Amino acid sequence: MRKLTAGLFIAADGVVESPEQWHFPYFDEEMGAAVGARLAEADTVLLGRATYDTFAEVWPTREDAGGEEGGMAKALGDARKVVVSRSELELTWRNSEQLKGDLVEGVTALKQEDGGPIGMSGSISVVRALLAAGLIDELHLLVHPIAVGRGIRLFEEGVDPIRLKLLSSTAFASGVLNTVYGPADQ
Repeated sequence: MRKLTAGLFIAADGVVESPEQWHFPYFDEEMGAAVGARLAEADTVLLGRATYDTFAEVWPTREDAGGEEGGMAKALGDARKVVVSRSELELTWRNSEQLKGDLVEGVTALKQEDGGPIGMSGSISVVRALLAAGLIDELHLLVHPIAVGRGIRLFEEGVDPIRLKLLSSTAFASGVLNTVYGPADQ
């Protein structure tokens, strides 16, 4: 079965919403390497619609420009991109397709296909649903040393507990913690 990894930027108070408003002061080469390595190993990228829209707007332009981010941009462009949305989408970025039907059934089938690892970046509601269903093999959280104070948190209040096991943790010079969790029962 294919491994599914999800990665999120998260504030120390659990906020994952709008990282573009608080994340960039902490972005450095260490973080870029960690994010890049995780996504580069994936031959399939699973994205929610909003994350797809953001990526499709930015990464093809970066690929065309080449330069420092050209390699990662090309890898993302070449990867199979599976987009989750309840609405019918018109996808413009190459190698993109929409996941049809039930999310859990569709991702279960995707994990059973031949291929390499499946990577996710962002896509909070998709990550929540797949964590609850036990389909995420590794949850990569880049914990930023900031308390945002408002916004969507990764784990909603009132939901059933999701037991996790720490697989690794590395502190970056920026103060960001690169933590990797897996399901507690594995």
